[in-house]
Amino acid sequence: MTQTQQNTLWQVIKITCAAAIGGFLFGFDSAVINGTTLALKATFDASDASLGAAVSVALLSAAAGAYFAGRLADKFGRVRCMLAASFLFLISALGSGMPFGIPDFIFWRAVGGAAIGIASIIAPIYIAETAPAHLRGRLGSMQQFAIVIGIFAALLSNWLVVRFAMALETNAILYTLPDFILQQNGGFANAYILGSTKAWQWMFWLEIIPALLYGFFALRLPESPRFLVSQGRLSEAKEVLAKISPDDVDDEIDSIASTFKNSTPTKLSDLFETLTNGKRRIAPIIWAGLGIAIFQQLVGINVIFYYGNMLWQSVGFTENDSMLLNVLSSIVNISMTIVAILLIDKIGRKPLLLIGSIGMTFSLGLLAYCFLTAATDIYGNLLLAGISGPLSVLAANLFIIFFAMTWGPVMWVMLGEMFNNRIRAVAIAVCGLAQWGANFLVTFTFPILSGTAGPGLTYALYTFFAFTSIFFVWKFVKETKQKALEEM
Repeated sequence: MTQTQQNTLWQVIKITCAAAIGGFLFGFDSAVINGTTLALKATFDASDASLGAAVSVALLSAAAGAYFAGRLADKFGRVRCMLAASFLFLISALGSGMPFGIPDFIFWRAVGGAAIGIASIIAPIYIAETAPAHLRGRLGSMQQFAIVIGIFAALLSNWLVVRFAMALETNAILYTLPDFILQQNGGFANAYILGSTKAWQWMFWLEIIPALLYGFFALRLPESPRFLVSQGRLSEAKEVLAKISPDDVDDEIDSIASTFKNSTPTKLSDLFETLTNGKRRIAPIIWAGLGIAIFQQLVGINVIFYYGNMLWQSVGFTENDSMLLNVLSSIVNISMTIVAILLIDKIGRKPLLLIGSIGMTFSLGLLAYCFLTAATDIYGNLLLAGISGPLSVLAANLFIIFFAMTWGPVMWVMLGEMFNNRIRAVAIAVCGLAQWGANFLVTFTFPILSGTAGPGLTYALYTFFAFTSIFFVWKFVKETKQKALEEM
């Protein structure tokens, strides 16, 4: 590799890593609330309904943020949207850590959710539009890698803050209270740290650090050359391309410009196509994108991460064992995302999706079988006795392995590269809206389904969606590996 090629590669990696900080914040902000719920309930005497709203509102506002992010990106640019997301993450972290009550806490969480939605859309757009075709899959996978690192960082920082609070309360009455009373008081997350502030407040305030870093790096990022061309800023686009892809810059500019000729601002109606009989329908490529986005959530992956403690305790595991299983799942998630980064530009997107769908069908089916055949105690609670306990843990982590090395990162990569230049931002926004809507649907319905039909039938439903995704990928998804964006 020549010195010029090394400099170019390093420039692309820096651009991608800086953009992926948005993914880190996406994961961190989504997971940080898990350590604060009991403390919030105790502090504000919150009802289950208001606490549920506080947890789930971020998903709804993320859907809205994702939808509008595409239009904003086309109007103001990709980098300015990153700066806006950084600011929203910052004020959400500040406000969530010092609310007056649950109503304004819900507002601050909604602000953070909007930032999550924007970051989830802008990063894959920007990475796809700045990365060379032969590296786009690996660099695009950095979005998912950053997300899982953010989730792990939130869980780790929450645990460290609580451990610090425990150390401060060693000789206090709070430390000697029975577990059930400690829980009613909000646990150590509700203990005081540094004067009048509490541990749960610091859990949110720690997000200020990556939020500021996101803004700092975004200010130093070059704008997407494809956005610059769309705005007629050709000389600026050439300067950016010369840094990230110095070969045949003029030809590349001409190729990009040809996709914007005689174009008007992109509208939702541009996602439709006109048939020979004059009728209009949603373009097949849009259906493919929507399907990838929705199926990624309908397999129930976020149930493992949002309701891990609840799930494992509902089938007989202790609270401590449940927390350890969640940590294990997080480590597996990170490890397999690294595997995906290594494989995606070698194997291709479609083969990985098919491998993932088949693997998830098997592992989810095995998990459903364990739950359906579990014994019950005298109170009707499920008990995974004998081999069923270890087998269910194995099945759950196999599910995470197949998801993390396939559907997790591949969805974001494909959404960033499968649409042509003209409709990319709007198409990704619509798919992002669908993805967050499916996320909310699965998250909201799991406690209801699990409580009425039981975990076994609930996971049988997720197994059905994983099985269906095999045929969807086989028929409707086209390979995009190493194709130029202008070929889409």
